[in-house]
Amino acid sequence: MSQSHEHQQEHIEEHESPIKTPKQLIVTVLLAFIVPIIIIFLLVSWVTSGTRTAAGSDTLGPEATALRIAPVARIELVDASAPKVMQTGEQVYNAVCAACHTSGVAGAWKFGDKAAWAGPISTGLEAMITAVTNGKGAMPPKGGNPSLDDLEIARAVVYIANAAGGDFQEPAEAASDESASEEKPAATEPAPAPAPAPEAKPAADAAPAQAPAQETAQAAASPASDESTPAATPAAAAPVVADADLALGEKIYKQACFACHAAGVAGAPKLGDKAAWGPYIATGMDAMVSVVISGKGAMPPKGGLASASEGDLRAAVAYMVSKSQ
Repeated sequence: MSQSHEHQQEHIEEHESPIKTPKQLIVTVLLAFIVPIIIIFLLVSWVTSGTRTAAGSDTLGPEATALRIAPVARIELVDASAPKVMQTGEQVYNAVCAACHTSGVAGAWKFGDKAAWAGPISTGLEAMITAVTNGKGAMPPKGGNPSLDDLEIARAVVYIANAAGGDFQEPAEAASDESASEEKPAATEPAPAPAPAPEAKPAADAAPAQAPAQETAQAAASPASDESTPAATPAAAAPVVADADLALGEKIYKQACFACHAAGVAGAPKLGDKAAWGPYIATGMDAMVSVVISGKGAMPPKGGLASASEGDLRAAVAYMVSKSQ
């Protein structure tokens, strides 16, 4: 009897719960909710700790985010025949420079960082403009926009430098107008060449004895003119170049042709290389314009400037010929 009673007691103890009081039950229920939440919180903190930015950083700001998600390429339609409107330094910065200088990409000095810009500013404005024009490090020439005017580049440099503690004066647009007015007389200097024509009258009224001398001089000059015949073909293009709008041609060149013809990329004849341009000039202006319109080799039709008219392209070809004769 005693043995059966002991066996019964052991059986009851085996089925007893470790929670014996209501207080223990409440604590167990609370821990069942709180402990998992704490574990989840600690895991989330550990995972996200690697992506936190330093205090004061704006890498997650709206501007930096917009730059990161901006499309890699973009198309801008420009009226090639429209007059050039000079941009301000801030406009050039926002369009060309902000991509790198806002967040300091590729080692670019961050906009407004006085400590970083102290060195470049100490070199002077001209040195900084030269560096931007020619390119430096990861920055391409003219910040990657060859259509920028020298005045626009200078304004952008002044804007960025002054934001970092510089004290430079932004160049006025009138400076470019003065330079253009100084170039125009130089281009029209050959025009007064016919002026000596009135002096020919006394020579025509001179004694007939001078006629044999003139015939002899013409006869002596004829072999020289025969020898120069091969060079006559390039010279024939001179009137076409002279009549073309070279200012418009230069603008088209900077917009579409500069990328290849400035450095001779993909076999393009380099601007100013007389030997490379000689065979092309010999074919005549119409043939060269036809090649530009249709495209050739690595050059796309119209040099990639689909909105350009035939007159625009002819002006661009005339400009390049004028620099390569």
